[in-house]
Amino acid sequence: MKFNYLATYQLKDFFENNIENFEELLLSEAVNVKDKIDEILQIGNIDLVNNAKNLVIYIINKKEKDLQLFAKQEGIAWATHSIDLSFKLEWIQAIRRTVWYLIKEYNRLTNEQIIINFFTLEKEINNRIDDFLNSFFMSYSTYKDSLIKAHRELVENLSVPIIPINSSVCILPLIGTIDEFRTNILEEKVLTEIGVSRIQTLIIDLSGIAIMEIEVINHLLKIIDGASMMGCKSVITGLRAEVVRKMIHLGASFNKNTKTLGTLQQALHEHLRQ
Repeated sequence: MKFNYLATYQLKDFFENNIENFEELLLSEAVNVKDKIDEILQIGNIDLVNNAKNLVIYIINKKEKDLQLFAKQEGIAWATHSIDLSFKLEWIQAIRRTVWYLIKEYNRLTNEQIIINFFTLEKEINNRIDDFLNSFFMSYSTYKDSLIKAHRELVENLSVPIIPINSSVCILPLIGTIDEFRTNILEEKVLTEIGVSRIQTLIIDLSGIAIMEIEVINHLLKIIDGASMMGCKSVITGLRAEVVRKMIHLGASFNKNTKTLGTLQQALHEHLRQ
């Protein structure tokens, strides 16, 4: 491989004028990542090759602020698209090896004259690469956590959708499986919404629940009692025979302030008429 070199070149000049050689050497080093470059570009619009070129210029030119900002941007991009971090690790290590290969060639072309302190250079270059990796992973982790939190909140809101009918009446339609995790969310959201929105009547529609374990039934009864303590009357609609049988065998019943109706339509008709 032929390198561009002039006697006046500083190290940064050598890198800037041999950036295409850097790319070729990098691709030969990153064996596993090389086949994923196009896929990563399509998934997250992340151009690994150009990003590597920018990274090495920041490293050689001692642009610490640009390096930190670039690392944060990269971390967010990789977290957003959930790209396998093993590729990033291999890519950065390939960049590290390629950088040192070019430094070796630069030193060779200067007729083996040590024009810079090798140990100082080694510390500076490797520290910048390590700082980039640390900032990348911190940014990745922080943004990933925020995505997980936002997703969890979305799931919680969708799993316990309290729908206002008017200023004092709301509907809570429950569909699917009710487990311990969901009843904990249910308890927190119901009691919070009653306090914040001053709900006077909460219509809980259970027509979408075919199976409910005894522990869940007990927890639901406690939530209804808690709502009653806060001045909110509960109306239960759509109880299925399977759930009622379990309640009978359990010896459980709703408190005296809780009304039951066969369908949600009956409850809506009654409360909208009022």
